[in-house]
Amino acid sequence: MLSAEELERYARHIVLREVGGPGQQALKNARVLVVGAGGLGAPVLMYLAASGVGTLGIVDDDAVSLSNLQRQIIHGTGDVGNPKVESAAAAIARLNPHVKVITHAMRLTAMNAREIIGGYDIVCDGSDNFETRYLVSDACYFAKKALVTGAVGVFDGTLTTLRAHERNKAGAMNPSYRCLFPEPPPPGSIPACSEAGILGALTGVMGSLMALEAIREIVGFGEGLVGKLLMIDARSMRFETLNYSYDPQNPLSGEKPAIGDLSIHK
Repeated sequence: MLSAEELERYARHIVLREVGGPGQQALKNARVLVVGAGGLGAPVLMYLAASGVGTLGIVDDDAVSLSNLQRQIIHGTGDVGNPKVESAAAAIARLNPHVKVITHAMRLTAMNAREIIGGYDIVCDGSDNFETRYLVSDACYFAKKALVTGAVGVFDGTLTTLRAHERNKAGAMNPSYRCLFPEPPPPGSIPACSEAGILGALTGVMGSLMALEAIREIVGFGEGLVGKLLMIDARSMRFETLNYSYDPQNPLSGEKPAIGDLSIHK
């Protein structure tokens, strides 16, 4: 049940017909894992905490550096050198003491991914490399968890939701991450943000959209992004949505799956 203080804190949610008391209670009961407390993970964590998600898990093995602060708004100057999970947890506690934070100060690997992800209802992946994105999406498929995954480039961003373990209303399988991106780009073809740069506010936009999508998944309103890729071009301020579908040839959930566990991830 929501306390009197929570009713006041979330009053602007509760008066929304699409959320209301039941929706706010669903947020309180929800357990969300955020992969990465960086440019995307920072606004995801802040807005999910502010919205009243009851339990937030944070996976990150990095420490705060001064160059992070141009976009990773959950951390401050005094946090430089500290583990990101600790800095993020402290910021969440200041923002909303009703949120329980579980820190996983480690890198997500094939050995620990299913165990960690299995403790949550939904995952938000804000990682910055394809290796982790494939690992997280595969692990969510095997753990039967919904996944909101976002990515940013220098001036562009993408966002989609995956429920590859489920079927749609027509009875067809939902697409997996491997249906959308069958192969990762060649090594070295996409420069790191330390080389190419990144617009700080863009990560805030994308992270906020990821939080919004997670909230919609939890509360159950609107039309989700399953089978849809939202693309943003910050230079022209253009938003487009691309539809994609299940590929029966994909190696994870296809008709002849070749991936039976996470052992393919080194």
